[in-house]
Order: sequence, then structure tokens, then C-alpha cells
Amino acid sequence: MDTKETFDNAPIGVFDSGFGGLTVAREIAKALPDESIVYVGDSARCPYGPRSLSEVDGFVQQIASWLVGRGVKLIVIACNTATAAGLARAQQTLPIPVIGVVEPGARAAAHATRNKRVGVIATKATVESDAYTKAIRHIDAGITVFSTATPRFVEIAEQGIRMAEGPIENYTSLASKVYIRPAFQEIAKDYLEPLRRCEIDTLVLGCTHFPLLKALIGGVVGHDVTLISSAKEAARDVSEILDRHHQRAQAGRLATYEFYTTGNDIEEFQSFGSRAFCKPIERVRHLDLPA
Repeated sequence: MDTKETFDNAPIGVFDSGFGGLTVAREIAKALPDESIVYVGDSARCPYGPRSLSEVDGFVQQIASWLVGRGVKLIVIACNTATAAGLARAQQTLPIPVIGVVEPGARAAAHATRNKRVGVIATKATVESDAYTKAIRHIDAGITVFSTATPRFVEIAEQGIRMAEGPIENYTSLASKVYIRPAFQEIAKDYLEPLRRCEIDTLVLGCTHFPLLKALIGGVVGHDVTLISSAKEAARDVSEILDRHHQRAQAGRLATYEFYTTGNDIEEFQSFGSRAFCKPIERVRHLDLPA
């Protein structure tokens, strides 16, 4: 029997419509510290949520193809809207494994619910795609899924992650990653109260920005509701796929992290991204994709 250890030091590709997918990259880096990551934030075309699924599918194929050309060994579509729009075609056409964030989150929710009443908050496009409802009910057809679009949560996450001017707010921002202004509480209540009345016991955070708002969302829905983030589940899937394909990076090697944005928001991406990634991002490169 050949006991020779095999490994693959090629990076993992991760992409999102902006910096929100860095919550997924963060969990991958935490779970797999030897693995290098190439991250693309498509800030020039963000947000994906209001766009048609066919248009977003085109973005997915374009960025995924660029990552394949960059030499990655696996791709994570770290955006729920992009997963719903383009995962299936990317899996069919690309020569490497591609995973999204919907199925891992759906699986975690199906396993977590006790009363079989699961809520999903996401962008308009993700909700209208019915991706989470189908994925959750595929695992357990007895689960009732209540979905609602919460588009302003993306805006709240981005506003809250910006450093506020006042020293007290500044301190709070550093402590909690996202500063929650009082007005945000009212918006959250408007979105989440209908789900509370549906007596859900599990809530899927169906957008990669939303884990940044975990304290706000949890405070409104209550401690008895389990919040599900796809990020940790996606990182677990990445680990299992690399193990199955014998493609883990060599143990003890120094991982490298590369960050690209399609927008002109280099400094802002670096600032926002460092908070979402929970590590300082030293350099962000501009990626120019053909329109």
C-alpha cells in the first residue's frame, strides 16, 4: 500500500459581491490555517441582490473562470445570491470543485430546528430564487420555511462597520466590529417581528454580511432562536472536500492571503475587509474584469 502523503499547496478561491464574503474566508482561514486563499470582491457590481439571477450567473462564471486561471484548487461562492444564480452551471463547466453557501446553511438549519419552523433572511434575489426553501425541504420535507427579504441589512452592516467619529462610538465599534445605531434597531424589528410571530426556533442568516449583525439580529429574535451562519458550515465542507481529494496544503506551511476588488474602493475595502476578516489586510489589488 502506498502510504506516501500527498498535498496540494495551490490556493482556495473565494468570491463575493463585495467584502461580506470575507466572513466565509475568515472561517476557512480559522479552520484550515495552512491553506492559502485568493479572495475576489466584485465591488464594482455590488450589490447582487436587486439584479436578475441570469445577470448574476454571468458574473459567477466570469469570476470563477478568472480564479481557475489563477490556479486555485477549489472555489467557494461566498455569496448567497451568486450561489442561487450560478452554482449549478459553475459545477458543470469548471474543472475543479465548486461549493456555495446555501446548501451548508440549509443543512445546519435542518439539523438545528426542534419545532420544524425555520426562518430565512436574505436579499430579494435569494428569497425569490427559493434556494433555501428547496434546500432545507430536500433535507427534511416536514420543515416549514418562512423567508423574508431584508435588503437594508447589507446597508446597515456597511454603515455600522465604518468607524464613527465620536470616541464612545469608536470604542464600541472596535469592541463589537459593527456599531449599531438606535435607528438600526427599529429597522431590524420591522423585518424580524413577522418571523418571530411565526414561532421560528431557527433563523438562517442568508447573506454573508449578516453574521456581522449577529448581535442586532439575535437581540430582536431572542436567545431561544438559533442563528445559522453558512460560513462555518462552508468551511467544514471545504475541509472535507480537500481531505477526500487528498488536496490539503502541506502541514506547517505559511499560508498567504491575496485580496482583489473590481471596484475603485481599495482603501475602503482594506478597512472594511480587515474587520470582516478579523485580521489586518495589508494589500488589496484592483481586478479589472471586462464588462
